[in-house]
Amino acid sequence: MKNIAFCFDLDSTLTQQEILPLLARKVGLAEEINALTIATLQGVIPFEGSFRLRCKLLEDIPISTIQESIKNIALFDQIIQFIKHNPDNCFVITGNLDVWIKDLLAKIPCQHYSSKADFTNDRLLGVKKTLNKADPIQLIKNKFDTIVAIGDGMGDVNMFRAANIRIAYAAVHKPPLALLNLANYVSFSEKSLCNLLNTLL
Repeated sequence: MKNIAFCFDLDSTLTQQEILPLLARKVGLAEEINALTIATLQGVIPFEGSFRLRCKLLEDIPISTIQESIKNIALFDQIIQFIKHNPDNCFVITGNLDVWIKDLLAKIPCQHYSSKADFTNDRLLGVKKTLNKADPIQLIKNKFDTIVAIGDGMGDVNMFRAANIRIAYAAVHKPPLALLNLANYVSFSEKSLCNLLNTLL
């Protein structure tokens, strides 16, 4: 195998839907969260500000309730199989909160990076640190010569800028223009994405 690392976004890249809108529907905040999500995907609102606002709307929900709501969210099986066959070369880089997604990430057998929550017991107090996705890319570059980034939204722009090869994934929704302008490839299905990833090995 070449000295190459594959860095995956989580929401709508490994999962078959966005996590925060799913939570919003369960707690009656769908309209508010969806408006922020769409504005973020379209590049109208910066990712970090939008993410903190969305977390603020959801902070009264017990952490355990959120964990239970998303732990069985559907994953793209073929992509997960690719990761399982290449665990030392794959990484999940997500802006989502560590305490919310820990059970979901446990199903994905590779190293991961995420935003950090400020919490006490079962209550979210706020966002301690929003992940800049370029930061883990710089760390991964210490061990790998080539970085392949796979993502679908505005939160992936910094990851794309720091990577050598950039794949916009459009199986769930159309990636924003800012991401498409950086992409070397655009994939519209998990089959086509996995075929591409295997050619890069």
